[in-house]
Amino acid sequence: MSNNSFRSGNDDASGVTQSPGGVIMPRISRARYAIGDVVRHRIFDFRGVVFDIDPVFANSDDWYESIPEELRPAKDQPFYHLFAENAENSYIAYVSQQNLVTDDSGEPVDHPAVPQLFGPFSDGRYRLRTMH
Repeated sequence: MSNNSFRSGNDDASGVTQSPGGVIMPRISRARYAIGDVVRHRIFDFRGVVFDIDPVFANSDDWYESIPEELRPAKDQPFYHLFAENAENSYIAYVSQQNLVTDDSGEPVDHPAVPQLFGPFSDGRYRLRTMH
């Protein structure tokens, strides 16, 4: 696991930051997972490998509002881009930190984009490929 911190934009006296794009975010968001970590959704039956992290919600309002209200996560937390898989197929998922847990299956993720970005699966995670 990782303890990544993100900072951007202009701090104000209230302890929040406004990013150049106008997103209000906490002064520091702590990412529980790192790029290459394998995670599992805590409610739905899918898992994936983290390939990007947003320090706070950075998707469309339409996407957010399509989530049933009783399941809608807070926006002021890290959101993860995953190369995801379930029993039927592979896809890209966007998931809040509160809805992820570490995947302890020890199995690699079967997604066609994984080998393009990552090296072999080792010790429960992936390492980014070295680009030349």
